[in-house]
Amino acid sequence: MTQSADQMELREDDIRKHYDAALSMLSGFDHAPRIAKGSEATAPERSSGIGTRRAFRSTTPGLVTRRTARSEGVQILTRIEEADEGDGLISPLQAAMQNALRRSLAIALALGEQYGERTGLSDLKRNNLQGAMPAGKKSEFTELLTAEALAVLYTFASSLAFHLADHTPEDTIEVGDVEEILTENAQLALHGVLWEMDQDIEAHGNTETRTLATLLAFAEQVMDKVAARASTTGRLEPFTNASWRVEEKGFVIRGFTPARAAKSSSLTMTFKKPNEVVGNHIAKYQALRLSKMLMAYDFDRKLNPFAELGGFIFTFMGDGKPGTGKTTLIQMMAGLINDYCGVAGYAFRYQNLSTDNIDSYQGKSGQNAKAFINNIIDPNAIGFGTIDDIDQLAGKRGDRQSSAGQLEITAVLMESFAGANTVVRGNCTFGMFSNYPENVDDALRQRAGARFLVDGPQTRDDYIDILNLLMGKNHDIPLGDHTPFAAQEIKTAVARSFEAHAKPHEEGLMKVFDQVQDQIGDLDTIAKMGTYLKGIQEADERFTGRAIKNITDAVKVRAMDFELPDEWMENPELFLFKDYNTKLAMISDLRVPITTDMVLQEINRYADSEFRYADKSDEVAIENMVRDFGRQEVAKRRYLERNK
Repeated sequence: MTQSADQMELREDDIRKHYDAALSMLSGFDHAPRIAKGSEATAPERSSGIGTRRAFRSTTPGLVTRRTARSEGVQILTRIEEADEGDGLISPLQAAMQNALRRSLAIALALGEQYGERTGLSDLKRNNLQGAMPAGKKSEFTELLTAEALAVLYTFASSLAFHLADHTPEDTIEVGDVEEILTENAQLALHGVLWEMDQDIEAHGNTETRTLATLLAFAEQVMDKVAARASTTGRLEPFTNASWRVEEKGFVIRGFTPARAAKSSSLTMTFKKPNEVVGNHIAKYQALRLSKMLMAYDFDRKLNPFAELGGFIFTFMGDGKPGTGKTTLIQMMAGLINDYCGVAGYAFRYQNLSTDNIDSYQGKSGQNAKAFINNIIDPNAIGFGTIDDIDQLAGKRGDRQSSAGQLEITAVLMESFAGANTVVRGNCTFGMFSNYPENVDDALRQRAGARFLVDGPQTRDDYIDILNLLMGKNHDIPLGDHTPFAAQEIKTAVARSFEAHAKPHEEGLMKVFDQVQDQIGDLDTIAKMGTYLKGIQEADERFTGRAIKNITDAVKVRAMDFELPDEWMENPELFLFKDYNTKLAMISDLRVPITTDMVLQEINRYADSEFRYADKSDEVAIENMVRDFGRQEVAKRRYLERNK
């Protein structure tokens, strides 16, 4: 992957020259804590006669083996070596942790050097050592030292998480807030976090896997704490407005944005081919197009041309009755993206947020949801996140039956899908699926930019196709007068489906449509269609400005009413590996004009879904009340009979 034009290279020579300093810090230093308190944890009890230090220190691959033994202070390398339950040799995992720590410290120190050169801090340091600091520069010097310390700390933590990502264990450790964040200068800042890291390893890292989990959790906490501190600190623009790339492993430093290792998730699902999705023509068509849209993402520009042109679907809602094919649609879309990424050599991440992520501990459910979001939106990979049965997972505000964990997930999803800090790069998409979308919080549901009605097979041909497909080949029953899957020919079926939305389907919306049309005639101008939208709002107050935005976004998607050619996916050189501007021009050439029919169809499609949800919600509420009244009558009758 080529280096972006706005990235500078952090040269390997500039990193490696700090290896000795990094190794010295890891081998041992003294530090008196200023903010945090020392750990009260004690080392695991050992049998008598077994020492607390290993008698033999082995050679660690990639590390200098000659160390100066110290009897006190912070000794991270030794602490990691002890986390092996008495084994006399350093394991590959221990070596990986030690190497990652040294590498991350060296990268952080090299970044600090870059910051010093860009800001003039290096000159001020030399003047300070010589006692020649100008009187008017002391305040600037202090501010620059603080900014450098925060940049170095964040780079160290981000690099450590990045380089240990390939070894991420299943266990997770809660290390709590990192307190020893010192900002007088970069070296003291590193000493502070290494001291606290040593305390956490002592408290939690009694095995090598728990030590690894502790390091990863600690790195995340450092990034959170430093980023929060940086929000109120000046002179950080030279760090936040630039980016550096380390060629080895592709580690990128981009301000206070965590770097993620561009690795794919391991998929174990059974993929489905498009012809195995029977019915659901519009949903299938949009899923096919969205899968190809994702592949237009430019890893150098960190932007998708479709996102810039306004035809990208960041979030969508798939709803339908049980058994209509929502899972099959997920399997088809994940399979397509997985295959496309395999051809292009891109990292692909798929993850489903399930009810397993609801936790009884306060705040943990929200953390799980945020981790899910962060994993999918990573700009270094193509991502597809699904939230199946979202009505069970995300709580509806005001519903007494919603748990605290469900409400935490709702808050995270709402903020992530359309919050103040939401950035749509076009490298990922999120699909929310439900059999009962009326039970999803209104504000969260409206954050779905597109609606996929998953209504399953509808026509006689659909039912013949699905029976033929599921029967398999282990039989001799003749097919009869039928051409297999002819009805599933996507363009013809989609055209029929879109045309069907020239008029509304839901009874409540049909009344509004007919009333407005009787008053002002055909809805063939923006003013008339705006009048129709106002009529919908008067019938359903939940039809707000966000609904209008979703409709216009859907119309823009229709303007991209074309499929990227299959050969563009099969041969990456034809499109995927082109530069951003070339891809933008190629896509622009394929756009079609926006028509009145498109706008009206999308208004009806979206409004139909909202009326469908409202009708279902009201009907469910009425049925529940009828059931309760019936129970009361039976209970009253039994009570009177028993007390005669």
